[in-house]
Amino acid sequence: MPVPVPTEAPGDERGALLAYLEAQRGGIRRALHGLTEEQARSKPSASELSLAGVLKHVAVGERSAMRLMRGEPLDMRTQMREWEDSFVPGEDETVGRLLALYDEVARETEETVRALPSLDVTFTAPEFPWDKGGERSWRWGLLHQIEETARHAGHADVIRESIDGKGAFDLVFETGALPEPDWSSVR
Repeated sequence: MPVPVPTEAPGDERGALLAYLEAQRGGIRRALHGLTEEQARSKPSASELSLAGVLKHVAVGERSAMRLMRGEPLDMRTQMREWEDSFVPGEDETVGRLLALYDEVARETEETVRALPSLDVTFTAPEFPWDKGGERSWRWGLLHQIEETARHAGHADVIRESIDGKGAFDLVFETGALPEPDWSSVR
């Protein structure tokens, strides 16, 4: 993990899960650090993914997941179209706007999770061709969100390194997320 995750207060499971989710979001944000809009929209690897597309996708995906988990009515056809469109930012969806959206989504997630009486509260996951759906706990939902965000943070690492050779640790130090260590003291 490129950055240490803050230790939660004893017994604060929500805090632990939210901290790990935020650490993964940070990796995606840092992957965009210092890039032009053109670089952020480029597709330099074998994948069709761009960093701007990954950013839009994780923001749209997390917001959709939270709506589903809160039990808001969802039209699955609309959701699938939104998901498919989430990988390609529109002309007006600049990196700045997408980062602001992601911050808004993160705030909504934090508020929703903190307001729950318990992570044992359940929601109904819909059936998909790859999953039978059914009752899930919010704990499960948050762990799934961490997994999805981490997967895309890894994609972002590869895409960024393909653009200019900067890896996750380079960006951690460059953005000040951590000070660069004095390697001379390491034996």
